[in-house]
Amino acid sequence: MGERSKQWILIGTGALFGSLSTIALLKFFSRYASRLRIKSVDDGFAADDDMNGRKRLKDLRDGLAGSDLLTDEVVSEQLTRNIQFFGMESQKKVTESFVVVIGLGGVGSHAASMLLRSGVGRLLLVDFDQVSLSSLNRHAVATREDVGIPKAICLQKHFSAIYPECQIEAKVQLYDASSEEEILSGNPDFVLDCIDNIDTKVALLAACVRRGLRVLSATGAGARADPTRIRIADLQESSNDPLSRAVRYRLRKDYGIDGGIPVVFSLEKPKVKLLPFKISAAEEENPLDYQIVPGFRVRIIPVLGTIPAIFGQVMASYVVTRLAGFSVQTEPVVNLDLDHYRILHQRLLEHEELIYGSAGQVLVDIEEIMYVVKELWHGRSARDQSQKGIGRKMWRSVNELMLVRWDKSKPATVSNLILLKFIEAEQHESTTIDRIREEEPEFYSLVTRVLRRAEMDFAL
Repeated sequence: MGERSKQWILIGTGALFGSLSTIALLKFFSRYASRLRIKSVDDGFAADDDMNGRKRLKDLRDGLAGSDLLTDEVVSEQLTRNIQFFGMESQKKVTESFVVVIGLGGVGSHAASMLLRSGVGRLLLVDFDQVSLSSLNRHAVATREDVGIPKAICLQKHFSAIYPECQIEAKVQLYDASSEEEILSGNPDFVLDCIDNIDTKVALLAACVRRGLRVLSATGAGARADPTRIRIADLQESSNDPLSRAVRYRLRKDYGIDGGIPVVFSLEKPKVKLLPFKISAAEEENPLDYQIVPGFRVRIIPVLGTIPAIFGQVMASYVVTRLAGFSVQTEPVVNLDLDHYRILHQRLLEHEELIYGSAGQVLVDIEEIMYVVKELWHGRSARDQSQKGIGRKMWRSVNELMLVRWDKSKPATVSNLILLKFIEAEQHESTTIDRIREEEPEFYSLVTRVLRRAEMDFAL
């Protein structure tokens, strides 16, 4: 090849790469300019009390919310692992969702951070407090430069650099009855309660129940150290937590609400006590002198920063999977020990001998009995699998429970056993699956769905 031909090839190759680089830069600067324009409009309207200005800002944000963010190359690449996990359609549900996070300390900041990183399209962040030096041991994103600024503004600032496409609104205010409409309007897909004050917490949860909003509440994360004991359960079943105990009482007493609210809590008893007041021998100090806001705690709870962070991660995972429509079975709060499972196994053997004349068709051991009772039926009768009882405790004894075959024509295996009360088991033995399918289609569907899970888990 001649020298002149080589020169032309080099010139052509350079022109091609130059064109591609120019296109890429134009795309980048176009996107960057768009974000700057939105930010400048937002900043310009922030102090504008004029209703027309606010309307223009709202129209602009609504237009952005209506666009399909996952078609953006940068966004789709940033969320590619989530898309691979959920699938595109389910990830779209997350990207189009609106979540409110109230309380932005150790728990709330981590929950909000992972909701953002999971692609939630709109976040409302609410907290009246400011970042302090002592909160840096557990806050998700705050630095020393953020000390003294409102927590809501701090998160908004950092989040805009992580996922600029998310619509983030920050409210520096205390949630109470007067701010309910402002904070809970807009039909959010989920509300996260990360508040550590009883009065405010109770008011928020009651408002969510009244409005029919899905809510997940965090209980006390302070003074604990064991991450393996963190659970999600119904509020009425949380234990070892003074905060949830007080909230349960107030909700029942003041609002007639008895459970039905999922909470994140720890089974661990607090490892350390509240720090005492610095009381001099000369004079007594009034605890109320330490209050920043009336009604809020004045004594300091020692906190190992990892635990509230894990609380927040658990909350985000729970919310994101539900927004995506991804089924996750929460582990029940177990109260049975190995002796209880042995009793259920022995009871099954005796029942088989009584009904079928032999226990030879019992093809499960103690370990598999534990799986059936705990994982499949959550320690409750198959007829007591209410969706309202998310993570409800297993019954505290097995005095009324026994395992029986679902389909009497098949052996007693992990995929053919249901947990029932004695009287329910007796009724079950006198009927047929075809009759249950005809007369109780919902119960039939529930049982077949649960037993199908056992088939998948054991590759049957």
